[in-house]
Amino acid sequence: MARSRLLPDNFTLYLVATVITASLLPASGAFAKVLEVATTAAVSLLFFLHGAKLSRQSILAGIGHWRLHLVVVASTFVLFPLLGWALRPVLEPLVTRDLYTGILYLCALPATVQSAIAFVSMARGNIPAAVCSASASTLLGVAFTPLLVGLLMSQNAAMGDPLAAMGRIGVQLLLPFAIGHLLRPWISGFLQQRAAVMKVVDQGSILLVVYAAFSHAVIDGLWSQVPPMALAGLLAVCAVLLALVLTLTTWSARRLGFSKEDEITIVFCGSKKSLVSGVPMANVLFAANVAGAIVLPLMLFHQMQLMVCGVLAQRYARREAAAVPATAVAQSKA
Repeated sequence: MARSRLLPDNFTLYLVATVITASLLPASGAFAKVLEVATTAAVSLLFFLHGAKLSRQSILAGIGHWRLHLVVVASTFVLFPLLGWALRPVLEPLVTRDLYTGILYLCALPATVQSAIAFVSMARGNIPAAVCSASASTLLGVAFTPLLVGLLMSQNAAMGDPLAAMGRIGVQLLLPFAIGHLLRPWISGFLQQRAAVMKVVDQGSILLVVYAAFSHAVIDGLWSQVPPMALAGLLAVCAVLLALVLTLTTWSARRLGFSKEDEITIVFCGSKKSLVSGVPMANVLFAANVAGAIVLPLMLFHQMQLMVCGVLAQRYARREAAAVPATAVAQSKA
């Protein structure tokens, strides 16, 4: 079982295939303009559907656990950016300048929702708190991510005005999300009956954005600017970043006296970075010619976090399962 967690999932294989396709057959000319319109529409539809799926009751169920939420938010929007900024002199020489810009962008992103909750559930953690923290992180990312990107990349002209970027994100991502959530009472049943279609839109929109971003990057010479050693260095940078965050979130949860269930939620919600939010935001925040290189670290980190957290969740689950028989034996002796 643990071995299967180390293998890439189907969506990761689709991402690799999309990058290969964009490298061999990049979109250009009139097709690229049509693709840009289609990409914007697909991303807006994606966030509309996410808004329709989000249950208000599930958020309210975990919203009272404010100490846990503060730790998760601090890990996502404070710890990650500080590590990216502080480790720059050590890690930037391992990769190219554009790839390290992608690392800084990765550090500014919100947490995932689906995978974080799935891992918390697998590890038998505090699921209502995980739903609340992950959902809040996504919404906070609309405001925090552009501001953090502006702070971390103050010398990068590709990003532009952070406040203007917040406005674009609000129109393209948050507004469809809010409309979807307002329409939830009328359309949630319809969407639940069509889970397969939802999955196609969910994954298809991301693949479309990745194809568009890498098409621009390839035409501008992405692969000629990223040598193999830089890709190897990027793998090392992502591994170091993930290891540090997992270690620090675990230590913080135990030092602050959280229960094991809360620790699990803090570790899995505080260490994740969202591909679903990150790729569309990069498409809004950055110029088309650099977006491909900037999302490359996110794609690699995404797969790494899934594999490592899959193994970690199983270890948590085994420990919890082993504690149940031991408690039963102790009670029977008493």
